[in-house]
Amino acid sequence: MSRTEFVIATAAILFVAFCLGWFANWLIHRFSRVAADDVAQLDRMSQELHEAEETRDQAITYLQQREAELTNQLAQTEAELRAAMDGLRDARHEAEELRAQVSREAIS
Repeated sequence: MSRTEFVIATAAILFVAFCLGWFANWLIHRFSRVAADDVAQLDRMSQELHEAEETRDQAITYLQQREAELTNQLAQTEAELRAAMDGLRDARHEAEELRAQVSREAIS
């Protein structure tokens, strides 16, 4: 093999390698390309997800506030009930004392 044949064979091999590399690069970009519609749809979905998360956070905050209000109201109602029961107990005790006093006076 002469020097000229060697240079031509090497150039042909390098050209074929370049063409194969370029073709492989084109195939990779062809199959991995993302369409503009897909990007727009992903942007819209991410925006909707963000809005849904904000709505969820607002709902959680509202429920926590409502739960605190109801817990406070329940505590107040229970305190009023205890006060009413104590008042009723005192009134019954006083009524018993008055009945006993009236019975003692009626017997005397």
